Amino acid sequence: MPESGQRTTQGNTTEKAPVAPDAAGASAGITVPTGSAAPAAPAGSAAGSAGSTAPASPAAPGVVAARRTGLLVTLVLGGLTALPPLSMDMYLPALPEVTGALHAPAATVQLTLTACLAGMALGQLVVGPMSDKWGRRRPLLVGMVVYVLATAVCALAPTAETLIGFRLLQGLAGAAGIVIARAVVRDLYDGVEMARFFSTLMLISGVAPIVAPLIGGQILRITDWRGVFHVLTGVGVLLTLVVHRFLAETLPPERRHEGGVGQALRTMRGLLADRVFTGYMLTGGLAFAVLFAYISASPFVVQEIYGASPQTFSLLFGLNSVGLVAVGQVNGKLLVGRVSLDKVLGWGLGVILLAASALLLMTSGVFGKAGLVPVAAGLFVLMSAMGLAMPNTNAQALMRTPHAAGSASALLGTSSFLVGAVASPLVGIAGEHTAVPMAVVQLTCAVLALACFLGLCRPWRKAPGTARTGKAQDPAA
Repeated sequence: MPESGQRTTQGNTTEKAPVAPDAAGASAGITVPTGSAAPAAPAGSAAGSAGSTAPASPAAPGVVAARRTGLLVTLVLGGLTALPPLSMDMYLPALPEVTGALHAPAATVQLTLTACLAGMALGQLVVGPMSDKWGRRRPLLVGMVVYVLATAVCALAPTAETLIGFRLLQGLAGAAGIVIARAVVRDLYDGVEMARFFSTLMLISGVAPIVAPLIGGQILRITDWRGVFHVLTGVGVLLTLVVHRFLAETLPPERRHEGGVGQALRTMRGLLADRVFTGYMLTGGLAFAVLFAYISASPFVVQEIYGASPQTFSLLFGLNSVGLVAVGQVNGKLLVGRVSLDKVLGWGLGVILLAASALLLMTSGVFGKAGLVPVAAGLFVLMSAMGLAMPNTNAQALMRTPHAAGSASALLGTSSFLVGAVASPLVGIAGEHTAVPMAVVQLTCAVLALACFLGLCRPWRKAPGTARTGKAQDPAA
């Protein structure tokens, strides 16, 4: 099976570094076995600027360029993965205001979140295979342009129905950034390095949930909910320009798929036939549903039920995001490479299950009337545990699919967003005055996620060292 990124064979490691565009705008790179001497590149040459991971003197231009482009690629991919939480979370403090401004019930306004989420799910299913056929850059840029236009129209929506429709289009277009960012990571990295890179992306994209509700709350101080979409439009324009200027093509023509829709469907069918890949996909999707149940319900739970202001809600939401990012960095910096990825994933799912159980007990009144502080503490633990579950499900699934990273990324994203879209309206099914539905949805999804992990992935049956080293596996295994 063809593999990309890092491959270990008989003690020799070959690494492929992220690369920058060359003078013609195409991607370039040098693959050099570590531990062997690389030929010196002339100063200013194309080979030197493309980047090599071989040892070199401090003055070697290739090493300096590789480090710069590595950081740059990381920031661009982080920006792409940060766009969905920006689109969702900056809008959250405005949800109660939208219900009044558009004269719509809370359940209808929550559909604006569901529509955006469903759009992101379906869009990934289309864009992922497109990126396997035409490369990463072209579908990404088209999606970003459509995202900007749809977001601008959302700011002008006269009715809730119009807002729901264009939030759907916004999600469809924004899906390009999500799915292609994951595919680019699979193009460039493999094994433990891929798991670490996903944790690094969580650090960058995790800033968005922290600052987005804070920005949204401050925007509401000076303008109405429409101003949130004006700001998102500006963010989309900026990110589109950065992607156009700095993100190189990472999928060379010889690795692209030539088939059309039929070939894409056959590829996805083959991926779904892999029991272990499907297990990680469902585990990640159900864990994401726990997260999105919190995202969808928390504005009403914190503000309407517990009486917090939009600014207090924004601070609590940001604190929970800090927990997620911090635990994600513990995963990437301390645990990955030392502890089995499956073992860490199991710990994360276990903590999520315990936190969801505690929230159900508190919100249903088993311990008496619970205040904001204990409920907020339970949500903090639940969110923090996501930092162990989400990066490792993505890494473990993508390790098995180096031959179809775009399609695999699409299936991972689509399953997550579709399950989240189903969970979103369920959290408000009993009205705006109880948090029990949120806790029930979270606990149910946590139980199902753990069941899929144990029943389909069967981590105890893997060969010794496989999950620890993170080597790509044969889907037929």
